[in-house]
Amino acid sequence: MLKKISSSELVLGMYVERLGRSWLDTPFWTRSFLLDSPADLARIRTARLCEVWIDTARGLALAAPAPACFASLAVEPPVADAKPAAAAVAVADTGAGAEADPPRSRDEELAHARRLIKRSRQAVQTMFDEVRMGKALSAAQAYELVDDIAASVQRGGDVLIGLARLKTADNYTYMHSVAVCALMTALARELGLAPEQVRSAGLAGLLHDIGKMAVPLAILNKPGSLSEAEFASVRAHPVAGHRMLQEVGEIDPVALDVCLHHHEKLDGSGYPKGLCGEEISLFARMGAICDVYDAITSNRPYKQGWCPAESLRRMAAWRGGHLDAQLFAAFVKCLGIYPLGTLVRLQSERLAVVVGQVPGKPLTSPTVRVFFSIRAGTCIAPTVIDLAAPGCQERIVSTESAAQWRLQDVDRYWAGEPAMA
Repeated sequence: MLKKISSSELVLGMYVERLGRSWLDTPFWTRSFLLDSPADLARIRTARLCEVWIDTARGLALAAPAPACFASLAVEPPVADAKPAAAAVAVADTGAGAEADPPRSRDEELAHARRLIKRSRQAVQTMFDEVRMGKALSAAQAYELVDDIAASVQRGGDVLIGLARLKTADNYTYMHSVAVCALMTALARELGLAPEQVRSAGLAGLLHDIGKMAVPLAILNKPGSLSEAEFASVRAHPVAGHRMLQEVGEIDPVALDVCLHHHEKLDGSGYPKGLCGEEISLFARMGAICDVYDAITSNRPYKQGWCPAESLRRMAAWRGGHLDAQLFAAFVKCLGIYPLGTLVRLQSERLAVVVGQVPGKPLTSPTVRVFFSIRAGTCIAPTVIDLAAPGCQERIVSTESAAQWRLQDVDRYWAGEPAMA
């Protein structure tokens, strides 16, 4: 039974189901956990949380005496470098007692998404590193991440997806998982899938590459081409990941399916089983599109990522053979023809970067931030233009390469700060 209490009423032995603030704004990786650490109790009390939800069926109720195993533990001052509670977690009911997030401005959503991505990357790295060391994955902890990523995607649209594309070589595997989770959630919503299916798609995206924890880091981070043996090791990751997820126990079958089959292709040329056409499930076909898009738009040890719009054009050529054409059309619709961060050339001979799509307006007319004059060959004061606004005479004539114009860190013109570490 859930019960709302004040943080001052918390005692060791209670089961914290939900803190009275967004998971992102608390010092913990998960919403729900058994409170068995004095340091964690002190951190909650110093985090200025007015209310806390406890589950009396899984821990102590209010005013109940502490069991013997907790009786000798005294509350200690908070430890600055204390690690988040490593407790068994339960999937939080995001509906019961939860208030809807208030609307945010674009800048506020960018700031929120940056913080969410940073913490999500750290949490994914912790989960995956534990799997690498032979520990079992916590499905409930994975759902915690899925729920927060999905909420950001639903509220801010392309903001989180755009930021998740900005990776570094050393965090690629973890950030790729966050990005594909966000993309799968967005695509599932675009397809009109039921809420529980959207959640399943997000979990599948988050865990689709967990099998890479069985691949040596030297191979994953190798800057040059792989040998045949190294490539075979990488190609084995879907089967390895599927085996890891089977060991979890009650794992969503969609996550199992996508983990094993996200490298299958419609023409049968994929792996590990060479499935073709309808032999590949809807979710696995979705996973293939989201996985490919994030991979080719991201910088890797061996190549620079392609521009988002260029990536969509190249993927369009793979429709029917490798990728599902109908699903790809829905994918383009939810990202836009010119996804966030695309560098474009305007009719006025100026360069701009796409900063967002306007709901209900043409995909060919996004909102852009103009920052460079081609005629003058120099940067100019940034100006935001809604190309779909009534009377706007400006239009996009082409997409451009930042390297061609020797422009550095174009992403700062839409992300608001240098690329994320």
